[in-house]
Parts: sequence; C-alpha cells; structure tokens
Amino acid sequence: DTIELFEKQGIGLRSLTEAIDTTNSGGKLIFHIFGALAEFERSLIRDRTMAGLKAAHLLGRKGGRPPALTQEDLVAARALLRDSNITVEDAAKRLQISPATLYRYLPGGKSSVN
Repeated sequence: DTIELFEKQGIGLRSLTEAIDTTNSGGKLIFHIFGALAEFERSLIRDRTMAGLKAAHLLGRKGGRPPALTQEDLVAARALLRDSNITVEDAAKRLQISPATLYRYLPGGKSSVN
C-alpha cells in the first residue's frame, strides 16, 4: 500500500485546501475515511454495472460492437466473389468494408465461395 510505504519513510500529506494532515492522528483518520468511501463508491458502481448488464441480458440484449457484415451482406459478398472478374478488394470496396474484414468472414477468400 502506497500510504504505508510513505509512512515508513516518514512522508506525510498536508493539504493546503482541505483539512487533511496525515502527520497527525486526526488527519490519518480523515484520510482513511476518504479512502474507504472511495472504495465503497467503486463497489457501488461495479454492482450497478453488473445489475444493468444482467437486466440487459435478461431482456435479450447483447453487448459489444455490432457485426461488420449482416447475413445479407455475406450473401452479397459470396455472389460478388463468384464472378471471376471481381477481386476480394473490389467486393470489400462495394460493401464498404476493408478486405481484412471480408477475409475474416470468408477465411478462404475467393476459393471459399466456389
């Protein structure tokens, strides 16, 4: 713990704007109370976040980023790639995605659609 390390080295905190002075017992008490309150608040935030995620899950909502390609886009990509004149790069450009994204959905590239 950083506070204990500072205490062992004889380092104290004296705030110029708040009534905190860790060089005396009262100041140490206030400092520890503030630390406990901050930890409590972090715990409350975590609990609220977890409850919200659970409620969203029960409502059928998924978290995270939506897929780059819908099933319709994937069907269109396969149809485009069946044309021997269209490259993966051309198909990706028409679908407004990067070639890397298209390769992620179709790992074999053109050979995966024939």
